[in-house]
Amino acid sequence: MASEGPSAPAVRRDPYEVLCVSRDSSDQEIKSAYRKLALKYHPDKNASNPEASELFKEVAYSYSILSDPEKRRQYDTAGFEALESDGMDMEIDLSNLGTVNTMFAALFSKLGVPIKTTVSATVLEEALNGTVTVRPLPIGTSVNGKVDKQCAHFFGVTINDEQSQAGIVIRVTSAAQSKFKLLYFEQEANGGYGLALQEDSEKTGKTTSAGMYFLHFQVYRMDSTVNALAMAKDPEAAFFKRLEGLQPCEVSELKPGTHIFAVYGDNFFKPATYTIEAVCAESYEDTTQKLKEIEAKILSKRNDLRQFETEYRKALARFQEVTNRYSEEKQSVDELLKQRDSIHSSFTTVRTVISVSGSASGSSKHSNEEIRSESPAEDVSVDGKDKSNKKKWFNLNLNRSDKKA
Repeated sequence: MASEGPSAPAVRRDPYEVLCVSRDSSDQEIKSAYRKLALKYHPDKNASNPEASELFKEVAYSYSILSDPEKRRQYDTAGFEALESDGMDMEIDLSNLGTVNTMFAALFSKLGVPIKTTVSATVLEEALNGTVTVRPLPIGTSVNGKVDKQCAHFFGVTINDEQSQAGIVIRVTSAAQSKFKLLYFEQEANGGYGLALQEDSEKTGKTTSAGMYFLHFQVYRMDSTVNALAMAKDPEAAFFKRLEGLQPCEVSELKPGTHIFAVYGDNFFKPATYTIEAVCAESYEDTTQKLKEIEAKILSKRNDLRQFETEYRKALARFQEVTNRYSEEKQSVDELLKQRDSIHSSFTTVRTVISVSGSASGSSKHSNEEIRSESPAEDVSVDGKDKSNKKKWFNLNLNRSDKKA
């Protein structure tokens, strides 16, 4: 249906080899190599070349490993076997989909299936060539806009030394709950802009929003698509995997100068409406400190959940074991009591053969016959008495009638 980004290719090559970088390459070197190769093999530019599409998937898959510190560590330690392929994200390029496939993707998204999309190669290439229009976004101001699907509006945020030291926050919200991406670009040597960070919008209350926080300490972003497939297969894992989407942002501070941000329309069919604002954290010291503290608590909680999941799985297995035994023991007790009741019922003057299971042989007819046969004299005497009384009463009346005559 769509080009899948980080899904594993059939034949997996060393990610370092795919991206043409060494094992001791920095995050920035890996990111730069990925951007160049992704543009080179992007499906938008190679519609008639199936091989390029496969190479694009391989590049995206390799980058999804090396750009994540934990996955990179796991791969460096034990290779592909240490990675859970089901936990890799799926990415599709909406600009490369047909109408029918786009409708299916929109339907899945509406049903709550997290679908991760890529930025159109056209937007990335125009930015890299420096041919985009950049609007100014002064600190302390906001701009409202509407961007077409798979297009971007670029903004330049200029900051001084004091603002750089205090920290900068860029936020985008949509009251219409549009889907969008907040992008951050770095200046390239040729004067163009290369994509450095991206935040997908998330639904928060009655709006959708995305933000970037350059506050001189490690800030984390929540990627809801991480382990989405694994969670779908095991709903109980959803709770434990919920914080696994917490990913460290690669950039934690901005130097004085002009920085380029963009709002990318990520709706399936219609334009995205948005409000973008640039804020200096100088007047938000308390809020900044609270964010730092809550980030630390969430990280600690993620570690606790990893340990608790192991304990929970063991307890769940033990619970299942004792539950099964409970059912077996209950059935056994019920059967024993049933047999006991059956044996108790065997103690009776009615001569019936009662088996251990409680079934009786013979019939009530035979029992009645036995009772009658045990007292024949009583039956005869009763009958005789009745006949005698009737005879005397009849004779008495006859005698009286004779005397009168």
